[in-house]
Amino acid sequence: MEGLVLEEDEMTMSNIINDDFSYIFKEASYELAQLQGKKILIVGGAGFLGYYLVQSLASYSKEAATKLSITVIDNFKRGYPAWLKHLAERDEVNILELDITIPITQSLPPYDFIIHAASIASPTFYRKYPIETMDANVNGLRNLLDFAISSRDKTGKSIVNFLYFSTSEIYGDPDSDNIPTKETYRGFVSCTGPRASYDEPKRYGETMSVNFAKVHDLPISIARPFNNYGPGLNINDGRVIPDFAKNIISNEDIILLSDGSPKRTFCYVADAIIGYLKILISGHKGESYNIGIEEPEVSIKELALMMQDEARKLFDYKGELRFANSKDEHYLTDNPNRRCPSIKKARDHLGFNPSISLSDGLNKSLRWYAQNSEV
Repeated sequence: MEGLVLEEDEMTMSNIINDDFSYIFKEASYELAQLQGKKILIVGGAGFLGYYLVQSLASYSKEAATKLSITVIDNFKRGYPAWLKHLAERDEVNILELDITIPITQSLPPYDFIIHAASIASPTFYRKYPIETMDANVNGLRNLLDFAISSRDKTGKSIVNFLYFSTSEIYGDPDSDNIPTKETYRGFVSCTGPRASYDEPKRYGETMSVNFAKVHDLPISIARPFNNYGPGLNINDGRVIPDFAKNIISNEDIILLSDGSPKRTFCYVADAIIGYLKILISGHKGESYNIGIEEPEVSIKELALMMQDEARKLFDYKGELRFANSKDEHYLTDNPNRRCPSIKKARDHLGFNPSISLSDGLNKSLRWYAQNSEV
């Protein structure tokens, strides 16, 4: 079939992104103010979360009384995105193509804030590159932690605030008594299954982070993202929302590669970025925080129906839902039956209060994918 077209120009799509940035600026005004005049290192900044994190910081810097200095490091294994090329022209943005799994930090200047977001997060790709995924979360993190503790003031106190991106996958497949899942839940995770190359190094990364906080008094906090989605998430990523979006934009039936019963909550990226900024500035040392939403918890089939409904409002979309089996025999192996966070800790410690509805987020996402289906 011929692909669908949404009659929106680039300016309209830019307004969607800019509206999200305005929302971030409002809801994270205190946190952004603390970044004025500071040097920020974002490792893995060319990825999905980097799409909003880097761009929103650069956009904020335009209006800030004292500009931010933003350095982005990535190995660009999945390509050098066009949006980042545009930012590279800005004086306050420095783009470095480096591999953090090898000791490269001796060539870097001191930073006030370091964000480790360097990891493949798509099941499709971390299973394709398991060693590289483990290296980024173990060797890469260790290199950055060593770099961070080398930066101290005259009293010996660390001058670096550190944020490590872990994952909700460290919980594995919680039983119903641990839904919504609190940060205190220890997880039910396979250390040898097809997801282990991502889950286990993230768990070890948290262990390293907590012990560097204790032994070296490093102000490091940990984010555990829960099903973040939205503009910037590559349509070929292999996760459920871009998969369904790809079906829709191609004007094909929505294909469910399960019985549609697993349940999830989905957190729109603008809300998630606010949460990460709050952890960066106000997160308690050595503590982890779930960043997601608590409701609605929807089944994959319900999600598909919601996206179908949004697509029919936006496009001349006639596709139906269709069930199929994945060619990958391990596609559903160790796939959690439910994934739903408790965000009470983030709400109490940080004032995190996500408010973008799933329907609004899906609407924005489909409109973005209609203009960015080749990303």
